[in-house]
Amino acid sequence: MRFIEINLFGVYVAPMSVMLVAAWFITVGLRRIAIHFGWSPHVWHPALFTAAIYMMVLSSIVLIVAR
Repeated sequence: MRFIEINLFGVYVAPMSVMLVAAWFITVGLRRIAIHFGWSPHVWHPALFTAAIYMMVLSSIVLIVAR
Protein backbone atom coordinates (compact mmCIF):
# COMPACT_ATOMS: atom_id res chain seq x y z
CA MET A 1 0.00 0.00 0.00
CA ARG A 2 1.14 3.51 -0.72
CA PHE A 3 0.89 6.21 1.87
CA ILE A 4 -1.08 9.03 0.24
CA GLU A 5 -1.29 12.56 1.61
CA ILE A 6 -4.45 13.34 3.57
CA ASN A 7 -6.45 16.50 2.95
CA LEU A 8 -7.38 18.15 6.26
CA PHE A 9 -9.37 21.33 5.70
CA GLY A 10 -7.47 22.15 2.53
CA VAL A 11 -4.03 21.36 3.93
CA TYR A 12 -2.25 18.26 2.70
CA VAL A 13 -0.76 16.36 5.62
CA ALA A 14 1.64 13.42 5.53
CA PRO A 15 -0.06 10.23 6.72
CA MET A 16 2.74 9.63 9.21
CA SER A 17 1.86 12.80 11.11
CA VAL A 18 -1.74 11.62 11.49
CA MET A 19 -0.45 8.27 12.76
CA LEU A 20 1.83 10.06 15.25
CA VAL A 21 -1.12 11.98 16.70
CA ALA A 22 -3.32 8.87 16.81
CA ALA A 23 -0.57 6.92 18.59
CA TRP A 24 -0.17 9.73 21.12
CA PHE A 25 -3.90 9.73 21.97
CA ILE A 26 -3.87 5.94 22.37
CA THR A 27 -0.79 6.17 24.59
CA VAL A 28 -2.43 8.83 26.77
CA GLY A 29 -5.45 6.57 27.13
CA LEU A 30 -3.26 3.62 28.09
CA ARG A 31 -1.43 5.77 30.64
CA ARG A 32 -4.71 6.81 32.24
CA ILE A 33 -5.81 3.19 32.42
CA ALA A 34 -2.49 2.27 34.08
CA ILE A 35 -2.88 5.09 36.61
CA HIS A 36 -6.49 4.11 37.32
CA PHE A 37 -5.61 0.49 38.07
CA GLY A 38 -2.50 1.41 40.07
CA TRP A 39 0.08 -0.09 37.71
CA SER A 40 2.16 3.10 37.45
CA PRO A 41 4.12 2.77 40.72
CA HIS A 42 5.45 -0.62 39.57
CA VAL A 43 7.32 0.95 36.64
CA TRP A 44 11.00 1.68 37.20
CA HIS A 45 11.29 4.70 34.87
CA PRO A 46 7.84 6.13 33.91
CA ALA A 47 9.02 8.42 31.11
CA LEU A 48 11.04 5.66 29.46
CA PHE A 49 8.15 3.25 29.82
CA THR A 50 5.75 5.75 28.25
CA ALA A 51 8.14 6.31 25.34
CA ALA A 52 8.42 2.56 24.80
CA ILE A 53 4.64 2.13 24.84
CA TYR A 54 4.31 5.03 22.38
CA MET A 55 6.79 3.41 19.99
CA MET A 56 4.97 0.07 20.20
CA VAL A 57 1.60 1.69 19.53
CA LEU A 58 3.01 3.74 16.62
CA SER A 59 4.71 0.68 15.12
CA SER A 60 1.48 -1.29 15.37
CA ILE A 61 -0.49 1.47 13.64
CA VAL A 62 2.05 1.72 10.81
CA LEU A 63 2.07 -2.05 10.31
CA ILE A 64 -1.73 -2.22 10.28
CA VAL A 65 -2.04 0.66 7.78
CA ALA A 66 0.75 -0.64 5.55
CA ARG A 67 -0.90 -4.00 5.27
